[in-house]
Amino acid sequence: MTQRSTTKQASNSIVLPSEHPQRLRHWKFRVFKDKLAQIVISLGGNSVIVAILLIFFYLVYETAPLLKGADISSLSDYSLTDHDHNAKKILTHSYYSLEEQGEIAVQFALNGDIRFFASRLGKTASVKKPSSKKDPLNKTIHLTLPQDVSISSFYAAHSASGLVAYGLSNGQLILLKHDYKISYPNEQRLITPEILYPMGKSPMTITESGEPLALIAFEHNDDEMTFVSLLQDKRLIMSYFSKEESLTQLSLEPENEASAYQRQDVEIPLTESLLKGNISQLLINREQNQLFIAYRDQAGRSLLEFYSLRDKAHPQFVQQVLLAEASNPVTVITYLTGKISLLVGQQSGRISQWFPVTSDGQGEQLKLIREFNDQHSPITVIQSEIQRKGFMAGDQSGTLGIYHSTAEKTLLLEKIAANPIAQLAIAPRANFLLSIDDQANVVYWAVDNEHPEISWHSMWDKVWYESYPQAEYIWQSSSASNDFEPKFSLTPLAFGTLKAAFYAMLFAIPLAIMGAIYTAYFMSPRVRGLVKPSIEIMEALPTVILGFLAGLWLAPLIEDNLPAVFILLLVLPLSVLLTAWAWHSLPKSMRQSVPEGWEAFILMPVLIFVIWATFALSLPIEKLFFDGDMQSWLTNEIGLDFNQRNSIVVGIAMGFAVIPTVFSITEDAIFSVPKHLTLGSLALGATRWQTLIRVVILTASPAIFSAVMIGFGRAIGETMIVLMATGNTPIMDFSLFQGMRTLSANVAVEVPESEVDSSHYRVLFLAALVLFAFTFFFNTIAELIRQRLRHKYSNL
Repeated sequence: MTQRSTTKQASNSIVLPSEHPQRLRHWKFRVFKDKLAQIVISLGGNSVIVAILLIFFYLVYETAPLLKGADISSLSDYSLTDHDHNAKKILTHSYYSLEEQGEIAVQFALNGDIRFFASRLGKTASVKKPSSKKDPLNKTIHLTLPQDVSISSFYAAHSASGLVAYGLSNGQLILLKHDYKISYPNEQRLITPEILYPMGKSPMTITESGEPLALIAFEHNDDEMTFVSLLQDKRLIMSYFSKEESLTQLSLEPENEASAYQRQDVEIPLTESLLKGNISQLLINREQNQLFIAYRDQAGRSLLEFYSLRDKAHPQFVQQVLLAEASNPVTVITYLTGKISLLVGQQSGRISQWFPVTSDGQGEQLKLIREFNDQHSPITVIQSEIQRKGFMAGDQSGTLGIYHSTAEKTLLLEKIAANPIAQLAIAPRANFLLSIDDQANVVYWAVDNEHPEISWHSMWDKVWYESYPQAEYIWQSSSASNDFEPKFSLTPLAFGTLKAAFYAMLFAIPLAIMGAIYTAYFMSPRVRGLVKPSIEIMEALPTVILGFLAGLWLAPLIEDNLPAVFILLLVLPLSVLLTAWAWHSLPKSMRQSVPEGWEAFILMPVLIFVIWATFALSLPIEKLFFDGDMQSWLTNEIGLDFNQRNSIVVGIAMGFAVIPTVFSITEDAIFSVPKHLTLGSLALGATRWQTLIRVVILTASPAIFSAVMIGFGRAIGETMIVLMATGNTPIMDFSLFQGMRTLSANVAVEVPESEVDSSHYRVLFLAALVLFAFTFFFNTIAELIRQRLRHKYSNL
């Protein structure tokens, strides 16, 4: 008992302070400070972890909607007619369209009736005619036709224009436009639909012979219109209208007379196959330079003939394309938004996309680009979205498919009707849909489809975009055209990020590691005390300054002295070796006059002179070997394009930003190698170089690897240098002479201009998430290795 008490008192005498009140208070205060410091440090460390997790979850939250598919919900359903079979036939073969708000629909029937109705209720809307602007008419508009003349054909131009045309049995044509005026009487929105006649109210004569217009197609822009008409006797007539007024007067205005245009008529000769086949459809593109004629031959095969209209006076046959065999015929052909791609639906439910591709030696050729095989009943209707490259397809089983062409993605497959779907109408914002089955039953749908253009394929795989000769990785988020096809490939951005980091590390690693080895192992303590803080303080230099210098000073300097850059790669190592050989060739007394560890100062004047001499000789060397222009020589002789802001500039500039990090960690690791290891190696007869290579570097190698990884993570996340010194071109080219665009620079440039919650906006957050994953991955690995190193040497 006495022994235990003595032991307890001894233990307490070690831990507890003196019983003197002042010392006791001092001891308690010190314990309080220790616990407070422990709490603050723990709180700070945990706060950093929480902050990183919050950033991660916020990025995930912003990008999660990209994974959501399409969804539709029924808002109302009604019937356009009761039980009249003929009326149902007319209604189901009509053309339907929705105005921008999705509140009013228009129906163009093949019997000449034009009806505006509330899309959700089916009730006739208030309609204004331009000829009577006083009182709205609450009834269907009946198209005024010449006596004993009927409608023989119908065609609708691109949906955004609102233009439609009726071909008549007497060889004439009527052009109409449905338009919507928005007003706010009594602070309530009122949409007033109206019918306009851009070419005048009188029918326009296509052929004087009075042949019925069996098929028609037309397109327009601000200064020209092109009509193509197939007569009943299989003559194909192209009528081309052009304006000569100033550009400010070239838009189609209501009640504009046809006499305001100059007209040119050309008969397009048909091939023997067309003359023998059954022509079903004419299609003309938005630019009015391509004509497609769909037909079936005598064997029942579905074919398409491609004509070039670039020279309006001399249309040229380009190509005949087999769309489908007789066993699986084509049921629907329509244009995708922008009228570059053709969408072809078949009896099997397959939908294919075709568009002209310019190939070397062959000119433009129509090619099959992609297919969608998710529907399995005959396709009855395909309707393209107005503002995006998406489309919807209905089939004979009543199934609706929602697709996006660029993403090659099926967003929705849902059975929405018990009968075959006859017609579809999509609101311009793609947020409402009108479906009409073959019994004239209408369903008005709300559509939720915010980000259809995003898929794994569109972001990471090669995509064949419209008007491109082949599939490529492209980032191009905006364009001046409303028919733009978004190109959201993250692959060139990720490639550019790794490329910039690679060239930066290629420049930084040798300089940083070799400099750290010399500073820690060979340099005198006094010189080390000056050099090490000087290099470490470089890390505080704002990277915007480095980017500014790289873009405005270094890039032009390298461009003007390109031969010197490559000569330095050979001359600098040779000059160092020659200087070292010359130094060791000097008498021992001269070498000993320089204090040990100060030899590097002898090398500095040599390097400065070599660099100056190389740049001084750059221009004569360029004139002698490269005819005075090395950039042109690289392009013409080797096939390498030269960009002023290229990988060399980025590697040097970002290398200087990375060097302090790699140098500091490496130098500390080498300097911290226990002295008993180096002294033991030297005592056993090893030289200083043998000790360095076989003992010091091997012992410090985990920390050196950690330094490289942290430097690589630093280079991955760099923004300002690559933003100012790369040219910001998102290309997949590993060349030294080409620039790049990185993930960080892309986010910095485009986030301020992106529309909040748009696909572009969320893809930029996805790019930030990918960048976060890159930096987190490399920094975590580096930190784990460094912690392991610290733990290992703490026990020595």
